Amino acid sequence: MEKSTLQQHRPVAIWLYTGVGMIIIQVLLGGITRLTGSGLSITEWKPILGALPPMNEQAWQAAFDKYKEIAQFTYVNSHFTLSDFKAIYFWEWLHRDWARLMGLVFAVPFIYFLIKKKIDRSMVNPMIILFLLGALQGAIGWIMVKSGLNEENLYVSHIRLAVHFIAALLLLCYVLWFALKISTPATAILYSPSLRRLNGWLLVLLTLQLIYGAFMAGLHAALAASTWPDINGMWWPAGMQQGGFLESITQNHIAVQFIHRGLAYLIAIGVAVWWWNAAKTPVYSRLHRIRYLPLLLVLLQVLLGVLTVMGSVVKIPLLLAVLHQFTGMLLLLALVWTLFLSNGKPALTGKPVS
Repeated sequence: MEKSTLQQHRPVAIWLYTGVGMIIIQVLLGGITRLTGSGLSITEWKPILGALPPMNEQAWQAAFDKYKEIAQFTYVNSHFTLSDFKAIYFWEWLHRDWARLMGLVFAVPFIYFLIKKKIDRSMVNPMIILFLLGALQGAIGWIMVKSGLNEENLYVSHIRLAVHFIAALLLLCYVLWFALKISTPATAILYSPSLRRLNGWLLVLLTLQLIYGAFMAGLHAALAASTWPDINGMWWPAGMQQGGFLESITQNHIAVQFIHRGLAYLIAIGVAVWWWNAAKTPVYSRLHRIRYLPLLLVLLQVLLGVLTVMGSVVKIPLLLAVLHQFTGMLLLLALVWTLFLSNGKPALTGKPVS
C-alpha cells in the first residue's frame, strides 16, 4: 500500500485499533461475569432503558425479585441479600453497557468518516461484515443469557458460552486484520508460504484451545484438579470417560482439563518451531523483528495457566484467570499479525524469503 494511501487511511485505522482494544476489554468483562456467576443477574433485555442500573431501592428490589424467579437463585444463591445481588448485577450491567459503548464508538465515527469521505469503496464490504459480526455477537449473547432464565438451568451452558466467546474472538481478529490491511505498507509483508502454513495450523490449534478455555471457565473445571504437572497425582488421570466419547471430551471436568493442558504444551512447541523458522526471514523485515512476541506470550500463557490451576483449590483465583484469558487473546492477535506479515504475494522470481 502506498504511503499517501496509508496516510489517508490513518484515522480509520486508529478507529479500528481502538475497537480492537475495546473488544479485548469486553471479552475480559465477559470472563469476569462468568467466573463471578453474574451472567443471569439481569433478567431483561432493554437495549436503551437498560443502560442505567436501578436508580432507587424500589427498583433494585424489583430487579432482585425477578432474579428470585430463576433456578440459579433457588438452588445456588438463595442466601443472597439485596447487597449480594447488587454485587453480581454490577458485572453483568458493566458487560452490557460496555457493549453499548462499543456500538457508539463503532457507529458514530463510521458516520463521520462517510460524511468526510474517509472510507473508500474497498472498505464498504468489510465495514458491512464488521457491523454484521457485531450484531451477531450481541444476538448470541442475549440468546445465551435467555437460555438460563428459567426454573431448570443453574447456569448458562458452557457450550453456548464457548460459541459466544469464539464469536467475539472472530470479531476481534476480523477488526485487527482489517486495520492491518489499511495501515501496513506492502513492503512489510513477506512471501513465506512455509511460515504461513505453520502459522495457520497454530491458529487452528489455538482456536481449539480457546474453545476448551471457555469450557474450563464454564464448567469451573480447574477445581477438578489443582496439581501440576500431574493431574491429581496421575499423568493419565482416571475418570475421564463419561458416557460416549463426545460427552466425555465436552462435559467431563477432568477430561476437559486434560485436553486443555495437552493443547497448551502442543501449541508451545509449535510456536517454538515457528520462532526458530522465523529467524531465517530477512533481518530488516517486520516479521523478523517481532518473531519473539508469540514465543514470549505462549510461555507466559502456560505459566499463568499453571498458576491458575494450582491456585484453584477452593475457588478459581479471579485475577490469575483473567490474566490467563488476556494473554491468550494477545497470543491470538500476535499470531494473526504474524500470519498477515507472512501472507505476501510471490515476487517475480517466485522465491520465498525463508
